[in-house]
Amino acid sequence: MPPPADIVKVAIEWPGAFPKLTEIDQKKPLSAIIKEACDGWSLTNHEYYALQHADSTNFYITEKNRNEIKNGAILRLTTSPAQTALQLHERIQSSSMDAKLEALKDLASYSRDITFAQEFINLDGISLLTQMVESGTDFGDMLSFTLTAFVELMDHGIVSWDTFSVAFIKKIASYVSKFPSDIAILQRSLAILESMVLNSHDLYQKVAQEITIGQLIPHLQGADQEIQTYTIAVINALFLKAPDDRRQEMANILAQKQLRAIILQYVIRAQRAINNEMAHQLYVLQVLTFNLLEDRMMTKMDPQDQAQRDIIFELRRIAFDAESEPNNSGGNVEKRKSMYTRDYKKLGFINHVNPAMDFTQTPPGMLALDNMLYFAKHQQDAYIRIVLENSSREDKHECPFGRSSIELTKMLCDILKVGELPSETCNDFHPMFFTHDRSFEEFFCICIQLLNKTWKEMRATSEDFNKVMQVVKEQIMRALTTKPSSLDQFKSKLQNLSYAEILKIRQSERMNQEDFQSRPILELKEKIQPEILELIKQQRLNRLVEGTCFRKLNSRRRQDKFWYCRLSPNHKVLHYGDLEESPQGEVPHDSLQDKLPVADIKAVVTGKDCPHMKEKGAKQNKEVLELAFSILYDSNGQLNFIAPDKHEYCVWTDGLNALLGKDMMSELTRNDLDTLLSMEIKLRLLDLENIQIPDAPPPIPKEPSNYDFVYDCN
Repeated sequence: MPPPADIVKVAIEWPGAFPKLTEIDQKKPLSAIIKEACDGWSLTNHEYYALQHADSTNFYITEKNRNEIKNGAILRLTTSPAQTALQLHERIQSSSMDAKLEALKDLASYSRDITFAQEFINLDGISLLTQMVESGTDFGDMLSFTLTAFVELMDHGIVSWDTFSVAFIKKIASYVSKFPSDIAILQRSLAILESMVLNSHDLYQKVAQEITIGQLIPHLQGADQEIQTYTIAVINALFLKAPDDRRQEMANILAQKQLRAIILQYVIRAQRAINNEMAHQLYVLQVLTFNLLEDRMMTKMDPQDQAQRDIIFELRRIAFDAESEPNNSGGNVEKRKSMYTRDYKKLGFINHVNPAMDFTQTPPGMLALDNMLYFAKHQQDAYIRIVLENSSREDKHECPFGRSSIELTKMLCDILKVGELPSETCNDFHPMFFTHDRSFEEFFCICIQLLNKTWKEMRATSEDFNKVMQVVKEQIMRALTTKPSSLDQFKSKLQNLSYAEILKIRQSERMNQEDFQSRPILELKEKIQPEILELIKQQRLNRLVEGTCFRKLNSRRRQDKFWYCRLSPNHKVLHYGDLEESPQGEVPHDSLQDKLPVADIKAVVTGKDCPHMKEKGAKQNKEVLELAFSILYDSNGQLNFIAPDKHEYCVWTDGLNALLGKDMMSELTRNDLDTLLSMEIKLRLLDLENIQIPDAPPPIPKEPSNYDFVYDCN
């Protein structure tokens, strides 16, 4: 008799009959289980049948996923994937328009299942769909469901994108301009174009010839945020896959079409919330735009290049308004060199004789010089004030404009990750960078003035240069986290983050290491730490009870599927299930059909140890690996997660480890523990304020020679 763990009690449905309660032996072949179910209803040719989950749409049970069947599950006996694929292949070629439409609706639904998709593709089903599109005879719902089925089938990654003809690409591209009012057709056409560009170099070339930015721009001016998201995704894909020598050309086209201004007006400042997918696409566009600076950032200055040297001359001229140049007579040449050296020192260059040498380090390379010239020309008064103000200070207190600009440019490139590819999961876009065509240069202009202000507030000397840069970086980062809507608002935020304010913030955020490392305090910490950890544990478990929406990442991000997982209030069962879209709030337990008893969990693994990361391996970037974790349970079962962000990753891994009686090891737990310990200790020591706590307890006095002083009550 098989062990109870291998027996699953389920109900199996068959159309027109009462469901049958039965037991499934997971050690038996699936074909034998299907045959038993067929025999129960006297059905012959059991190889033509298969099992599906009755509470999900057309997802087949296979040898690979059968371990997901739980006690109490309701299954459905239905035709096999091969038979269903064959029937639908015939039905979509029906001469009856109504029958064909119904067949395409069914195909779009069934194609979400990879088992069916493989069978339909084996019948050359993709070619049939592309021929239907190329024929141009279908419109409206017929075309919409054809494209939907095509998108779902291609989403499984079974067929290469390189196999499609120019005629098919032309047809899809034409729908972008031909059916602007048909949201379904437009949405799927944009999704197909994006996938073509991202997955095939050859198709990028063909799509780039067929679709223009001018055709895409009108879709950003509509009210449908989903269409706007798909449109920006196509623009990002074309931008990302463009050859290096064409990216600047494409950026110029986007500038001519006023893409930034349109996005600002119709997307960012529209009266509606920006969803996560739109935020991701705006982040990608922001990164790709800043990456255009990489070439200048990695270009060293050529000291022999007269055009480049002229920029330095221009900086000097604007700052000091040099009058007529001395004659080139021998004596005047020396005088002129001496004057230039003096002025270059006032400008704050490290190399006073040949400042071109200051720009040979990459990064920031020539980008720093570009920023300095932009500041000098577009904010001339501020530039002259900074230069002259520092040139009149004592040598040791002057803030070197040249050196500061170079280091600041390097810092800003690091903050904005110039030159790095966009992350697949990040949504961190900044609205203020969409408010100006030269946002990086304007960003620099604000920050260089901040640097000069902070230098004065710190009363810094040349030895304090690195300390000042650290404070400036903290000021910039703190202002950016508030997501200012404009550059002026960013500047205003910085005004409230003076050096004095930064010191207050630092003091409030960190414990005084000297006071809190004494022996009595350490013993107090050790005593109260268990109750703090218990508090953190309860918070983590409460968050698991609330639940989280997770993504199922695939090759085309906008077609990601969602699923929800939450812990039961008694902490004994995990409830989970698929969702059609991201929920707005908590998902009730009763709407999540799948269950996993906590008692069945064997282990929780993370990162590269996760089964779904081992399968995709090299395809996964660092960000995805850092957010991946899996639950391993009985019979080699697994539940795979990719957290929406690092915070949720820490909450779930901590909570799951707490359920298993293991230590919570995440960075979030360490931070929470430090914060709560610090607060608790400070509260307990309020009565001892300004009283010195000794490092060691006072010595115990010797026992008295006698105890005659003790009062005798008798």
